[in-house]
Amino acid sequence: MASLLIKNIDRLVTCDDSDRVLSQVNVLAENGVITRISKEDLSADEVIDASGMFMYPGLINTHHHLYQTFSRNLPQVQNMELFPWLKTLYEIWKNLNEEVVYYSSLTGMGELLKTGCTTCLDHHYVFPKGNDETLMDAQFAAADELGMRFHATRGSMDLSVKDGGLPPDSVVQTVDEILASSEKTVRKYHDPSPFAMHQVALAPCSPFSVSADLLRESAKLARELGVRLHTHLAETRDEEAYTKEHFHMRPLEYMETLGWIGPDVWYAHGIHFTDEELNYLAETGTGVAHCPVSNMKLSSGIAKIPQMLALGVPVGLAVDGSASNDGSSLIEEMRVAYLLHRLNSSHAAPTGYDILKMATRGSAKLLGRSRLGQITEGCAADFFLIRQNRLALVGTSMDPGAVLATVGFRESVDYTVVNGKVVVKDGRLTSINEEKTAFCANRVWEKYLG
Repeated sequence: MASLLIKNIDRLVTCDDSDRVLSQVNVLAENGVITRISKEDLSADEVIDASGMFMYPGLINTHHHLYQTFSRNLPQVQNMELFPWLKTLYEIWKNLNEEVVYYSSLTGMGELLKTGCTTCLDHHYVFPKGNDETLMDAQFAAADELGMRFHATRGSMDLSVKDGGLPPDSVVQTVDEILASSEKTVRKYHDPSPFAMHQVALAPCSPFSVSADLLRESAKLARELGVRLHTHLAETRDEEAYTKEHFHMRPLEYMETLGWIGPDVWYAHGIHFTDEELNYLAETGTGVAHCPVSNMKLSSGIAKIPQMLALGVPVGLAVDGSASNDGSSLIEEMRVAYLLHRLNSSHAAPTGYDILKMATRGSAKLLGRSRLGQITEGCAADFFLIRQNRLALVGTSMDPGAVLATVGFRESVDYTVVNGKVVVKDGRLTSINEEKTAFCANRVWEKYLG
């Protein structure tokens, strides 16, 4: 039985049902599960002395596009909004291959782990012809090498430019091809168990790049297979105009007609929902992944997060694609979310601790993972630790539950633990050589951008 003890924790922010913040405690994990939280002396195979450290549940990223790590900071798209931004970048993304996806995933997930994120959901929907069978494999291989808990989505597009969509012909597939590949991916990788390291959701890209048939049939297949559903929705006014023109409905109404409502569905962005639609999301348990940095960079708007939280809409946090974020730090996303909503909503904005709960318990709910997002007995041993004795944290210990959002944290965390295994130690990834990986990734990136 493999065991890990975190002893002498200065402050333990549990994010549990009672919102406990414990002092001077020890946490024991066995076989990847937290089995005891106590002030008593405990023993284990591996011990971390957490004297002078804050400890938090692992952050959970509910929407990403890891392949975009290799198309960030490109000057030609810096001042574009979503539709022209996508059309420009598809000309790069159509050249994706297994090597690019592997190294971009390794890079993005590595950054996430180094900044306290223990579970990553990736929305991969670009499948150039001839690469369909290998790209998902590359992502899971990268996650396993790093030790990250990974949720893949088998994304899809079936409408190209000639059909009125945005992507080129070379990256779309037929509905039958997509459904067959989706089922194959789920059967190969999806593990429904409570502490699974691999899960899969189905995720057609967006209302303007997929057909009604694909959305309808994907929903049916997902429910037959017992997996969740995810897509982009209500991200821009352009999308709203598209659904009104083509379907004579607002985006959410259109998705409802195709079976895309309920507690097994969550949408990325959700910026332009009406008040009536927010009430309906709350009533049906349909969730939203909040992506504030991406929304700001693409000038898409500000999601009504204070209203969503007040109504009980399930809300998690996400970094979105690296090409619309240019990074993969959920801690940075937390501070941006906190400041954005303070600016926009004043006293109605979520607190710093509310933002932490959004990135942990809220995100876990979107993914259907009740054993993640909190530090309590019987839950997954996914957490991270930060040493307080550093200049960036002087004078911040009054409220450890809020500090990551109110003050922020711009360095690598000291430890990240996933499934009871140390994957970041002293700020460094434990399973790969970071310098060698960066060198190889840059060579792949150079060849990809050509």
